[in-house]
Amino acid sequence: MTYCVAIKLNAGLVFLSDSRTNAGLDQISTFRKMIVYEKKDDRFMVLLSAGNLSISQAVREILQVEKLKERDDDEGITIWNAKSMFDAARVLGSAVRRVHERDAASLQRAGVDFNVSLIFGGQIKGEGMRLFQVYSAGNFIEATPETPYFQVGESKYGKPVLDRVITPDTPLDEAAKCALVSMDSTLKSNLSVGLPLDLVVYETDQFHTDRIVCIDEKNPYFKMLHDSWGVKLREVFDSIEDPQWDGGATEVPLMVGSNRSLPLKKIANPNERLI
Repeated sequence: MTYCVAIKLNAGLVFLSDSRTNAGLDQISTFRKMIVYEKKDDRFMVLLSAGNLSISQAVREILQVEKLKERDDDEGITIWNAKSMFDAARVLGSAVRRVHERDAASLQRAGVDFNVSLIFGGQIKGEGMRLFQVYSAGNFIEATPETPYFQVGESKYGKPVLDRVITPDTPLDEAAKCALVSMDSTLKSNLSVGLPLDLVVYETDQFHTDRIVCIDEKNPYFKMLHDSWGVKLREVFDSIEDPQWDGGATEVPLMVGSNRSLPLKKIANPNERLI
């Protein structure tokens, strides 16, 4: 399985992915799910992928050469000459549809769904940063200030901390920390997501970055974060008062009046045979 997350901020972009794939309990492998496309001083783009590995790898290969043509006589748009991230996302969607046309029927006959989810973001000179989530049909949506991050794969475990922390004004390093906490929560709860991780942090208007790192089990920062997050969560949990049923001296009693009726309660009938 997979967990990938990308965050769009006023200050830049954060991308994080795991690298575990498995086709059974005893078939666990490591494959990179992140690829960086960089043309210095012109464009910087990152693609994250989840879903069927053969499909996502095929999409990545076709994306390198895919041309989206508006007319038969034009040269076509590629990710390397697109004037906007929106057009680059359209090229990616076209690549997904190309793989679907070629492979979907054969996969269906083999009982395999056409399953791929992608996150694509970056910046092309002349416009601001943009972030998209691309679906199996090749259509896509764009991140907004109200929804500044996207997740694909095993998203549920790492979502709560993102919802509580991330806003467009969050600093880049703080967002990277939050993404790593989100990943750590997923690693803790789901064995199908695993190390090593790939992390990219991009600062707006730079069109390149040196903040690219592969994180394995020996990484000192991630080990510290994993240990500290667990300890701090326990400390916060222990600091919250246990529920008091009779009120007592507490200012926050649990059992108080409510506009909602009491839960249903079934009283056993002594004359009714219980099974």
